Amino acid sequence: MDENKKTEVRNRLARYCQRYHSNNMAAASLKNISAATISNILNQKWNLISEEMWRRLESQLVRNEGWQIFSTAAYQDMTLYLGYAQQQSNVMWVAAPAGIGKSTAAASYAALNRNVFRLTCAPDMTRSDFVHELAGTVGVRANGMSIRESFQEILKHLVTLDHPLLIFDEADKLADSVMYYFIAIYNALEDRCGIVFLSTAAIKKRITRGVLKDKKGYDEIESRICRRYIDLTPVSAREIEQICLANGLQDAQAIARVKSDVKAYGNDLRRVKQSVGRELLQAKREEGE
Repeated sequence: MDENKKTEVRNRLARYCQRYHSNNMAAASLKNISAATISNILNQKWNLISEEMWRRLESQLVRNEGWQIFSTAAYQDMTLYLGYAQQQSNVMWVAAPAGIGKSTAAASYAALNRNVFRLTCAPDMTRSDFVHELAGTVGVRANGMSIRESFQEILKHLVTLDHPLLIFDEADKLADSVMYYFIAIYNALEDRCGIVFLSTAAIKKRITRGVLKDKKGYDEIESRICRRYIDLTPVSAREIEQICLANGLQDAQAIARVKSDVKAYGNDLRRVKQSVGRELLQAKREEGE
C-alpha cells in the first residue's frame, strides 16, 4: 500500500474515531484492530503497521469505493427520519422495498454522525451473537462476560452518550427469541436513545399475525413503534438517469437501456448499479476496439 493510500485510510479512520468518545471505544467496534494500532496510524507512526493490518483496516472502513451515491428522495427521507429519531430519542420502523437504498443511507448517516451505531441482523444470529455484536458495535468490550452482563454494559454505556442512535438493519430477519431484546432495549433507554429498525414490508404481516395470535412479545414490539411502519419515496426514472450521470455513464442510449432494464424490477438500486457497470464495461470495450 503506497503512502497516498495510507493517508486516505488514515483520514477515513480519523473520521470514524470522531464518532466515539475514545480510541479504545473505536477499536472495540472494529475487528482485530487495537487501540494502539489506531493511535499509531493517526500519529503517522506507519513503520509499526504491517501491510496486512493496513488491508484489514481498509476493508472495514472503505465502503462503496468507485461508486458514487446519489441522494435520491428515499435517501433524503431516510436521512430525515434518522436525524429526527436521534435528536428526539424516537423509535420507528422503516419498512420499505429491498433495493430502495435503506442500508446505504443508514451507513452514510452513521459515518457522518457521532454516537450512531448500525448493526446488520442475520437469521442465524443467536442471542449471544446479537448481544456480543451489539457490544462491539457500540464500543463495549464484552470478552469474558455472560450474555446478561454484556447486555447490561451496553445499556449502561449508551445512557452516558449524547443523543445516541441504534440502527438495526434487516431487523425482520431475527428469530423471535432475539427480537425480544428490542423490548428490553426500549424499556431501558426510552427517551434517552433513538432506535430505528429497517426491513422490507414483510415485517408488517409477521407482526400483525403475531399480535392477532397473541404471540409473546409482538404486541409490545408493535406498541413501541406506535403501531406505524414508515415507507420511503420510490426511486424515479429521473433519479436513475442522475445516478447514471454521477457514475460516468453519459451516453443517452446507454442511459435509456439502463432505465428500461431496471424498470421491470421496481428501479432496484442494486440492479441499477449492475446495469450501469455493464454499460460502462461495454463502452470501454468499444473504445478499445
